[in-house]
Amino acid sequence: MCIKDTTTPTHVSTHPHKPFIDTNHSLPSTHQNSPLKTTLSKPFIMGSIENSQTAIKHATISPAIFYWGTPVVLITTQNPDGTSNIAPMSSAWWLGNRCMLGLGAISQTSINLIRTKQCVLNLASDNMADAINALARTTGSPEILTAQLGGYKYFKKMNGYEYVADKFGRAGLTALSSELVVPSRIAECPAQMEAELVGVYEMMQDADVGGFIALEVKVLRTHVHQTIRMDGFENRIDPDKWQPMIMSFQELYGLKGKKVEKSELAKISEEEYRGFSNAVEVEGVRTESKV
Repeated sequence: MCIKDTTTPTHVSTHPHKPFIDTNHSLPSTHQNSPLKTTLSKPFIMGSIENSQTAIKHATISPAIFYWGTPVVLITTQNPDGTSNIAPMSSAWWLGNRCMLGLGAISQTSINLIRTKQCVLNLASDNMADAINALARTTGSPEILTAQLGGYKYFKKMNGYEYVADKFGRAGLTALSSELVVPSRIAECPAQMEAELVGVYEMMQDADVGGFIALEVKVLRTHVHQTIRMDGFENRIDPDKWQPMIMSFQELYGLKGKKVEKSELAKISEEEYRGFSNAVEVEGVRTESKV
């Protein structure tokens, strides 16, 4: 179930693999002899920039995942039977009061969020590794028990995910009532954002592997622990006090620059995600064996 915007601006390319380039547009006549034109007339070759210092060596690689480091979000939604689901994830980014969430289209969180249009984004701190790992390979969907060959749920089943009905109990977390939405907040998380769904966009439409969506949610109300507020300000977070949990290539890190704890999710080989990413392009590249 995806909501699509079928309108296409005239200046945007409709080709799935090519960015928009207006080949019919030329520089105004007043700029025909400008230094800009001279600069643009020379093709840019990657690695051609000269440096008097020792050049940094680069290597071409084919990552199976692209988790460069983003905060861990524990998303709470409401199941059809009224119980709570908690999903740990890190494919999230913010712009203004909007957050984009990258999820599997048939994950229980996506199903719940699309059905109810409500969730809470709970941001974990770097001392919550135990709770995150307790939830890492769990699902709120009982269908994983009978998942057949192929598909997202089968992928989870083969990588050790298990159905857990009581996510709060499993992680030892405390549910707090929200003020504007039905899903519960997580008391232990220093930041909790009540949110509503405003858009769903299908991803990877140009790829053989599908089933992923981006969900845009609007933050309605934000709750934070007093301990991370900036002194003298009503509505600011003190970055020196806020220590988020960061997921970097499946591993859990804080802002201290070192791994805070072994990650349960990291027990899955990165290469298990290869089917959702780019094919290996480099000859002789080494791949991991399944853990």
